[in-house]
Amino acid sequence: MAKFYRAKHILLEEADDIDYIKDQFESGKSFEELAHEFSECETALKGGDLGRFAPGVMDAAFERALYQMEPGEIKYGVKTKFGHHIIKLLDKS
Repeated sequence: MAKFYRAKHILLEEADDIDYIKDQFESGKSFEELAHEFSECETALKGGDLGRFAPGVMDAAFERALYQMEPGEIKYGVKTKFGHHIIKLLDKS
């Protein structure tokens, strides 16, 4: 189990835009640009950067997704009590 995670995310109230955002990312837009444009979280101003955090800090569903991911991977449509997330794992150590 990781001692720390570092991740970025895009938070959406509804899942409707997830496929559109994925297409935009795959066509060359940066994750940071998309977070700034679409995320409904205050981290949007920082390109979705959540910083470095220990296990047990985030919503359980969010953390389960991180646990299964490898650094650099993006997971689309992770549902939590806050909404729908697009998560990019930067590091886990």
